[in-house]
Amino acid sequence: QVQLVESGGGLVQAGGSLRLSCARSGRPFSRYAMGWFRQAPGKEREFVAAINWSGGSTYYADSVKGRFTISRDNAKNTVYLQMNSLKPEDTAVYYCAAGGGTSSARYAYDYWGQGTQVTVSS
Repeated sequence: QVQLVESGGGLVQAGGSLRLSCARSGRPFSRYAMGWFRQAPGKEREFVAAINWSGGSTYYADSVKGRFTISRDNAKNTVYLQMNSLKPEDTAVYYCAAGGGTSSARYAYDYWGQGTQVTVSS
């Protein structure tokens, strides 16, 4: 069974940077697409970024395009989210997910991490 553990969240000032990591274990040789989602208090969980199994294809929500970068290192079973030029509106719990294809839809992902808090101060 696939297990995901996020790390790297914390408090950062507006304009700063943060890198999130998601470590994956289980199901060797499986070609999982990976995604990042976030959820702020009182709001629906929203798509942030996704990457295919090889790392050759990525796409982003318009709100983070040009500021965030998703990448993966399959040798380490780890996916990253590099966040630059952070804004207070980026404050949320960030979740890592694994699924069978690159998608912005929650239903496309079968496995989820526990989430890590990102707080951006004004």
